[in-house]
Amino acid sequence: MLIRYKKNYEKIAMGLLSFMPSEKDLKKLQATMKEYETEEDRLLFLWKEEDIIGIIGTQLLQDEAVEIQHISVNPSHRQQGIGKKMVKALRETFPNKEIKPNEYTAAFFERCDFSEDEKGD
Repeated sequence: MLIRYKKNYEKIAMGLLSFMPSEKDLKKLQATMKEYETEEDRLLFLWKEEDIIGIIGTQLLQDEAVEIQHISVNPSHRQQGIGKKMVKALRETFPNKEIKPNEYTAAFFERCDFSEDEKGD
């Protein structure tokens, strides 16, 4: 289940974001968290099953699109379709907006075949 980030999830969120290659440096990671907490066009969501095991960060763009800035799943839960579920839930959260990747999330996005999901919607 996709849930909105709250400040009390900060340590979990930082831990999940730190798995992204672009967020390895602590200062960069702290700056990223600050952006999600202070900028209105930045939204951070957590994926919760029994525990919080994934994170997806977005930026709302002017052209009616939502760009995925970050996507990460706890390594012990990878290869189970969690990332794909997060993107699908994001599409349901923003049904009238195009969901698209940025340069850091494009490789993941391209590996997921969303065409089958779209046929069922």
